[in-house]
Amino acid sequence: MKNFLAKILAASAAVALTACSSSSAPELLKADGVTRVSVERADYETQLRQYRESGLRLGTALLDDGGEGGNGNVISSPGSLLIALAMLRAGASGDTAAELDRVLGLPAEGRDEGMNALLESLEKFDGDPGSVDEANPPRTPVMHVANGLFIDKNVPTGPEYLKTLGLHYGTGVYPVDFRDEAVTAPALDAWVNKNTGGRIKKAPAAYDPENTFSLLNALYFASAWDTPFDANGTADSPFTKAGGEEVMVPTMNNLAEMAYAEGPGWQAVDLPYAEGFVMRLVLPATGTSGDSSHVGTAELSEIADSLDGDVPEMVQISLPKWDHKSSFDLRKVFESLGLQETLSTSKDFDNIQPGMIITQAAQAANITVAEKGTVAAAVTQINGMATSAPPMPERVIQFDRPFHYQIIHAETGLPLFIGKVADPR
Repeated sequence: MKNFLAKILAASAAVALTACSSSSAPELLKADGVTRVSVERADYETQLRQYRESGLRLGTALLDDGGEGGNGNVISSPGSLLIALAMLRAGASGDTAAELDRVLGLPAEGRDEGMNALLESLEKFDGDPGSVDEANPPRTPVMHVANGLFIDKNVPTGPEYLKTLGLHYGTGVYPVDFRDEAVTAPALDAWVNKNTGGRIKKAPAAYDPENTFSLLNALYFASAWDTPFDANGTADSPFTKAGGEEVMVPTMNNLAEMAYAEGPGWQAVDLPYAEGFVMRLVLPATGTSGDSSHVGTAELSEIADSLDGDVPEMVQISLPKWDHKSSFDLRKVFESLGLQETLSTSKDFDNIQPGMIITQAAQAANITVAEKGTVAAAVTQINGMATSAPPMPERVIQFDRPFHYQIIHAETGLPLFIGKVADPR
């Protein structure tokens, strides 16, 4: 492991050239002896439950923020944000680590192992987003998760941090020169484009050559419904907006088996995909705003408990079609959550890079829901900058062969000792 960073830096030039010469994502770089470890999901059920609650908390914050470009509609990915923040937490210490644990409700023990179990449970649905015919979502779902880390090859990055990301997150590491925007910006965009099947073509954070660290998570999901909606049954139907305005929208209709639950002020169903996933739909009671962002974390958790393990029953469902996208300045979301130390520290990320500060955080997400199924993608990006990195040497000398030495009296130049080293052992 002691040569992990050295091997990464030695391959920097090759990675940069790959990014420059190809429109595809740069070649994944791996170090000898660092491979993703396998864990038993059954050993981490408590951590998985905590991660579910963390995801609901983040989802509520994203919905409350609303994002940009959605015209009141919101599509976000708390899953992508949670994975990215867990990777950031793996390198945090001090007050920032404590704040991330407290605000997000992260596991006190087995945090990285628990996330590994979560990622491994999704891995059986992995596939190439570029191979999906989005007009005909697949019966076997594609759930592609990708973690990537772009680091400046001129700045030291903590080898233990990189080891943790490799062991538990399967994170690909790409050494680049952030000052070389012509090479690095296309490399970031190519990674995003590849891992979202082209649904998101550019990294969500504006490029900044001062950055030395860029952490990325991409999620891509495509699946057919278990019982597809008949396109002949889709018709324009009234939809009442939050302000009371009624509009006509294309609405799908179906009769199918699904889990159903209701409680004070809400009804909910789990509309099943062909395998492994459901779309959870929550309908506030008549007379409420109808805005799902007003459903709090505790209520979402209650709904999840009500639907988990529920016996499916026949439900007549009417569901609009939609095709939405959103973008988020996640620094605003972090502020709303109370992550003040995370945003201001210049010492608690030293395990990642010396004096690293968080400079940018952003997410882009989109979704298409139609009669045959759903396709969705999201990318979360957290950028940082090392503020106390040592200066780069102008020259490099390695005493890795026989050499001569002297101990000199500086004032007179007298050689007090003189010798040579033929074999340092």
